[in-house]
Amino acid sequence: MPAGSNKKRERQYEHIKESALDRGESEKRAKEIAFRMVDKERARHGESKTASRSSTQDTSSQRGGRRSHSGSPGPTYDQLYNEAKKRNIYGRSTMNKKQLANALGH
Repeated sequence: MPAGSNKKRERQYEHIKESALDRGESEKRAKEIAFRMVDKERARHGESKTASRSSTQDTSSQRGGRRSHSGSPGPTYDQLYNEAKKRNIYGRSTMNKKQLANALGH
């Protein structure tokens, strides 16, 4: 545990370490993962004396998947191609995704 931690951070450390062990990480790796995540949270909340910019501004340890999904990108190339095939659009085999979408009016 990082020096100067409170009970909440100690519980958080133990929870993260147990989760890592459950996923099959080694004891040493589980401790490292837990330490880094708790240390990052402490920096983010102003509980540490020093903090890097990546510790305070990065969103990697925050929950909710803000980085992972920014909305539906629309139909895939294959979906557009199959629709163009059903509509018998000429030249579909040489079109890219954007051209197929334009030809179909998407």
